[in-house]
Amino acid sequence: MANLKEVRERISSVKSTQQITKAMKMVSAAKLRRAQGAITQMRPYSNKLNDMLKNILSNVGSDVNSSFGIEREVNSALMVVVTSNRGLCGAFNNNVIKAALATIKEKYADVDAKGNLKILCIGKKANDFFRKRYSEEKMISDYTNLFEDLSFTNVSQVSEKIMEGFSIGNYDSISVSYGRFQNAVVQEPVTEQFLPVAKIEAEGEDTKTNADYIFEPDKNSLLEHLIPSILKITFHKYLLDTHASEHGARMTAMDNATENAEELLKELKISYNKARQEAITKELSEIVGGAAAMEEGA
Repeated sequence: MANLKEVRERISSVKSTQQITKAMKMVSAAKLRRAQGAITQMRPYSNKLNDMLKNILSNVGSDVNSSFGIEREVNSALMVVVTSNRGLCGAFNNNVIKAALATIKEKYADVDAKGNLKILCIGKKANDFFRKRYSEEKMISDYTNLFEDLSFTNVSQVSEKIMEGFSIGNYDSISVSYGRFQNAVVQEPVTEQFLPVAKIEAEGEDTKTNADYIFEPDKNSLLEHLIPSILKITFHKYLLDTHASEHGARMTAMDNATENAEELLKELKISYNKARQEAITKELSEIVGGAAAMEEGA
């Protein structure tokens, strides 16, 4: 059994770590409230606009002059991976990276084998992982500092570059892996097709109907501005989701770490008391033994 000094040092070390995890949990909880408020306000608006975009492109078909809904043979692709910059948030970042790798394996295996798959990482954790796996020419400039300013204007600069790459034919398909925020405990790693815009699948020919849209001033002029705006909002939602998921995962991880430290402290205190009791018993035995030896000598 460890001596008293070693146990005291371990107790002191665990208490210091527990104070740090408590502080990090409180900081993450404060940041989570702001991030959760942002995504809960954005999500219904973004989802409704995205549904409207899919519905429009599914019904107008070739009548509209928009490259964002055109499906092409996938000879080149872009995989966007959105993670956090920092760790200490459990398996959150690893789960998002696993979702991206699964998509690459299932959807872009042929493209990747031909060397026509590009990776764009938003977040240091994804960037560190994929730079070890892929060569520099396959990596698009990372945006590790994007989470410092998640304003729509700042994020739109990235989504505009991605959309431009699709429009000019650099990429035939673009997918985004990110962490979808459910609550502080649940963060779901998902991959969604960003471009081309997925069409709404009709259940059958009998149920297929065409929506009668009225466009003012005209269809192409309106959609020329509407479609890019909706896509930018959708991409902005990806980052807000990941941002809230990061703080939720970190708060949960720090809460678990604090509880584990408390359990460890209980065990260490029991060990300390046992070691202290053994030391006292040993000293008493030595005293009694010494006294008995003196009596025998007398």
